[in-house]
Amino acid sequence: MGGDVRAVDGRETILVGSSHKKTSGNGTGKGPRSELSTLDFGAAGGDVARALAECAGKIEVQEGGDAFAGVAEDAAVLYANGQNDLAAQVLSDFVAGLTPGQGEPMWLMLLDLYKLSGKRAEFDECVIAYARSFEKSPPPWDVADTPTSTNGAPAAPAVALGAALTDQVAKQFERVREAGRKSGAVRIDLSRLRSADEAGCALLRTLIADLKDAAVTIRLAGASTVANMLGGQVLAGRRENQQMWLLLLDMLQQTDEIERFEEVALDYAITFEESPPSWEPKAVAELVSTTSELASAVQMDEGFVLEGEVMGANADPLRQLAAYAAERNHVEVDCARLRRLDFVCAGSLFNVLAQLQGQGKLVVLKNVNAMVAALLRVMGIDQVARLQLRR
Repeated sequence: MGGDVRAVDGRETILVGSSHKKTSGNGTGKGPRSELSTLDFGAAGGDVARALAECAGKIEVQEGGDAFAGVAEDAAVLYANGQNDLAAQVLSDFVAGLTPGQGEPMWLMLLDLYKLSGKRAEFDECVIAYARSFEKSPPPWDVADTPTSTNGAPAAPAVALGAALTDQVAKQFERVREAGRKSGAVRIDLSRLRSADEAGCALLRTLIADLKDAAVTIRLAGASTVANMLGGQVLAGRRENQQMWLLLLDMLQQTDEIERFEEVALDYAITFEESPPSWEPKAVAELVSTTSELASAVQMDEGFVLEGEVMGANADPLRQLAAYAAERNHVEVDCARLRRLDFVCAGSLFNVLAQLQGQGKLVVLKNVNAMVAALLRVMGIDQVARLQLRR
């Protein structure tokens, strides 16, 4: 039975009805599925809805599996697609119909989801019901799971740009400018951008300048993506697209690529016969290319750490994980502070882990929260790596 795609809140979402696992021909049930391992999760240009639709027929499920698996998978995909409230509704409706002592994994998913969404009141109500059902102490409220905030203030407003940076973003940027001034901080995700024109580049540069002038803390994700994209659109010696050149230099400062910055700055001076912007180290501290609220990966002596929200097919943490594993046969990845993977990124993670497994490497994903773990199982990642849920 293939995945069923239906419209939810204006977006297409895969909803699968039971466990995806399918025993291989040798009866062992081990090894990556060839269908998923060859999927190009970047083909949709970062558009999660398109990726979900394209992959719908390629996630296999088996009827007669775990009775709870379908609901768990539905909720996991909704959460991965940013539809927290719908995911919570799916889980809460389901656990409400369970008999006492039944379906603890589903309860734990719901409790994790409330923590990840910062819904303390709903969490407190749910833990009472959990304790009654299972006659034991419920999981505690973990501050590390809640959305980032300061002194009780709400997390900084975030905006994710689409695939094209054009003059069509003007109204969106006005809302970002207003929200940033009200909250004092704003997060801008550029990782889905695949094209830009002169007007769009000018608008983004103006937005960043206005926010900095207003003393708004700005955090960028995807600066390296934009720099690589713009690098292929500017041509030394051709006196055009000046704003594109300037945005490229801005992004190179955010990624701390000083050598490449100097090369582009020299080409800019020759092309436009004027002095290029100077390197400003402070700009790197103010505009972070990838923040812990969005996505980060840290290499440590004892293992590798994934944290925040890892989004998109070209997420830097996945490339860093592949590089880290290149010289190791056993890799432990600490996911205790990993809040979310989106569907496209989970597909890319499957491809990375399948390649590592094929090289004889063992990867262990440790301390995974229940919502992320459910998505990893949907994607078959438990077939190419070892999952250890957080206790």
